[in-house]
Amino acid sequence: MACPVALAELLELTARKLHSRGHAGGLFPAQWVALRYFANAPEALRTASDLARFQSLANGPVSRTVRTMLQKGFVAKAADQPKGRAELLELTGAGQALLQSDPTLELQAVLETLPEGECEAFSRTLEQIAARLP
Repeated sequence: MACPVALAELLELTARKLHSRGHAGGLFPAQWVALRYFANAPEALRTASDLARFQSLANGPVSRTVRTMLQKGFVAKAADQPKGRAELLELTGAGQALLQSDPTLELQAVLETLPEGECEAFSRTLEQIAARLP
């Protein structure tokens, strides 16, 4: 059956193109993920540990990414911190400005051209694929 082979190749090609765009703005792809996460996650979940859970990654590498984002001035510790919990983080003005050149905006523009039914079907299919991959 050629369909799964062709689709796998297309998905891999698309992923490679997206990954190469993830090196834009002097950031690595993991740093872009962190930036997007802290911009969109509910305030109570804006911690390094929650980012690690979101990505299904160990805390160590994610903590290094967060430290780098803090050093670059794109993320800061939130002014109000809950007691006894992990530190809440928030985007700085520089981080928010950088998101204006997010490399995924190009992908979003392409996806917006899909007819509504196709977009919904594609979304369901990608969710199934992501859930089934180890």
